[in-house]
Amino acid sequence: MKLGVERLIADRAMRRPLAGKRIALLAHPASVTRELSHSLDVLAALPDLKLCAAFGPQHGLRGDKQDNMVESPDFVDPQLGIPVFSLYGTVRRPTDAMMDSFDVLLVDLQDLGCRIYTFITTLRYVLEAAAKHGKAVWVLDRPNPAGRPVEGLSLRGGWESFVGAGPMPMRHGLTMGEMALWFRRHLRLDVDLSVVDMMGWKPNAAPGFGWPLGQRSWVNPSPNAPNLSMARAYAGTVMLEGTTLSEGRGTTRPLELFGAPDIDARAVIAEMRALAPAWLGGCVLRECWFEPTFHKHAGKLCHGVQIHVEDSSHYDHSAFRPWRLQALAFKAIRRLQPDYPLWRDFPYEYENDRLAIDLINGSALLREWVDDGAAGPDELDTLACADEAQWRDSRVDDLLYPA
Repeated sequence: MKLGVERLIADRAMRRPLAGKRIALLAHPASVTRELSHSLDVLAALPDLKLCAAFGPQHGLRGDKQDNMVESPDFVDPQLGIPVFSLYGTVRRPTDAMMDSFDVLLVDLQDLGCRIYTFITTLRYVLEAAAKHGKAVWVLDRPNPAGRPVEGLSLRGGWESFVGAGPMPMRHGLTMGEMALWFRRHLRLDVDLSVVDMMGWKPNAAPGFGWPLGQRSWVNPSPNAPNLSMARAYAGTVMLEGTTLSEGRGTTRPLELFGAPDIDARAVIAEMRALAPAWLGGCVLRECWFEPTFHKHAGKLCHGVQIHVEDSSHYDHSAFRPWRLQALAFKAIRRLQPDYPLWRDFPYEYENDRLAIDLINGSALLREWVDDGAAGPDELDTLACADEAQWRDSRVDDLLYPA
């Protein structure tokens, strides 16, 4: 298998249209080749490319910032002597001055396949800026480690944010290259866009189902994305960021488990099985105890649940539905403890006027379903199935690889 950046590096003829152009690169810590060399360093070493600038998304070009809402500054790369502009600092969208620093922007970002992951929002913003300024964008494609499945409610109109780039379900099933094509079509952007696609990516092949296990080392695209298990669970566990429950930050398994000092995890699992056993398919839930060293419930013993999707005897790619599973956990807690203070009221991605759980889901629908004592799994499933079917139809023309 070859990544988009590896094809560009290996093929001088492919790079010929870039000759004499001022090149910028948008990248992060996981922007590496098979040899684990960072794309910035490898591209800068090519004699026929003129690398003039670089951009970093949330968490930084080299991954310097640990948590959400921790901004990165602009700086000058000490080895290359080029400006590195932060798109998660004083601005989220590139300024006119930033856009003036290049002719062609190369985008080489490893995504997790989830709408809330902010790299796709940054992709949208640079495409819009490129259309405005007449710049070209080349997306150097990478795998979607969560694979092709689609799941979740679509973002509703008026709920766009930095964690909600457009009307898509939580688990979108696209690569970054395909997402760029969808943005261009959906937003009707007049932008010079090229996708350097991958060779040999097989999103439906076991055991990786999106991630080329055994062929590629995992490098964290963000600090709390440490492995493939997290990537598989993330479309559900990311919703924990909008709750008072720990999502495992401050442990060695962030966003693969959840819990709190004042819940009965064993009872929660039992209630989930009683409510919608089919929503627990494709994984194993394990009762556990953990004590976060930082973040929510730091220093307190939490009773929790770990979602196991790493063992081929446990994991069924077609059956695992992380968004439904996590929604069901919320419902179980609400049924067991009706007055439990589940929803976290705090600024989320600098939004102060909307609850974090609603911002994450792109509407209030999931929260309202959880809090409605009369609403059962079928009601949420009906809403989600309609959104999922619509999204599958809408993305067909943008697929570059097997569906």
